[in-house]
Amino acid sequence: MKIALIGYGKMGRMIEQIAIGRGHEIVCRIDIDNQQDFDSDAFRSADVAIEFTAPAVAYGNVQRCFERNMKVVSGSTGWMQQHAAEVKAQCEQGKTLFWSSNFSVGVYLFGLVNRYLARLMNRFADYDVSMEEVHHIHKLDHPSGTAITLAGQILDELERKHDWQAVLDGEMQAESQKSDTLVIKSIRRGEVPGIHSICYDSTADSITITHDAHSRQGFALGAVLAAEFTASHTGLLSMDQLFEA
Repeated sequence: MKIALIGYGKMGRMIEQIAIGRGHEIVCRIDIDNQQDFDSDAFRSADVAIEFTAPAVAYGNVQRCFERNMKVVSGSTGWMQQHAAEVKAQCEQGKTLFWSSNFSVGVYLFGLVNRYLARLMNRFADYDVSMEEVHHIHKLDHPSGTAITLAGQILDELERKHDWQAVLDGEMQAESQKSDTLVIKSIRRGEVPGIHSICYDSTADSITITHDAHSRQGFALGAVLAAEFTASHTGLLSMDQLFEA
């Protein structure tokens, strides 16, 4: 498979390493200083593009891929909520995007546990739920896309919570929290790849589940697996489809 990389930072380089190790060819690398390569023969020769950039430019990159009829895998967060309806309509008209807030296999399994636990805890109103996510200081969006996905799973199952509220570490006063709101505390520290913890707390005890990424390797492998899947599928694709295949 021929892959074009959009975004050639730490994630892009790790994706390159894993893709080559799995027998794929990187035919094009596009970063901030060579945007003209979207119109290159090398880019057009790719079977799929993998996009990992910043929230401010990710949507534009996806649109450039769509304009060139290029299938694209995007792991950039902080943009999909705003453009979800438009992207869905484009994919229904023949474009192909595999998007996930997190490509880690471990995070996908953690999400299954999260949804099941929320379903169980729906019966036990004495337990309040909160979330904490920790990422490296370079991550611009907060809460993380993964935290938003996990929050959505909880809201789908837990009837006493109707919305989520993002809070940067140290910003929130306890009295401002609404009882029907799931609070997501965001911490930016050092070079942490990603930690997500969900806690159900009562006067009797607490139940906490945590996913702690040791490196970006799991994200990069998942992105390559998604690209392999995308090369032979069309439409708006997700981790659910990948793992059900």
